[in-house]
Amino acid sequence: MALRFTGIDPNSPNGGSPTVWLEDEKAEIVVQGWLPDEELLREISETEWAPGHGAGVPDHEGVVRIPIRMIPFLRKVWDDAERAGLRRPAEER
Repeated sequence: MALRFTGIDPNSPNGGSPTVWLEDEKAEIVVQGWLPDEELLREISETEWAPGHGAGVPDHEGVVRIPIRMIPFLRKVWDDAERAGLRRPAEER
């Protein structure tokens, strides 16, 4: 696994900061964030957000929250992925 650190929320207390990484081999963005509260999770679970997709979060997926102040890190990880050619299929890289 080629995990590259992108950024960490400098305003989070107690060292439990939301964090963003770029995973080169799988061409994925990895995000650490806060778990949703029950109200947010209920809203997500009870809403069909896109036609044809069931409501809720599949068992193999999860939801995390990150503060909007982390947008610069999300932009950076996107730019890093593009520079690394990770928008192309692995066999073309």
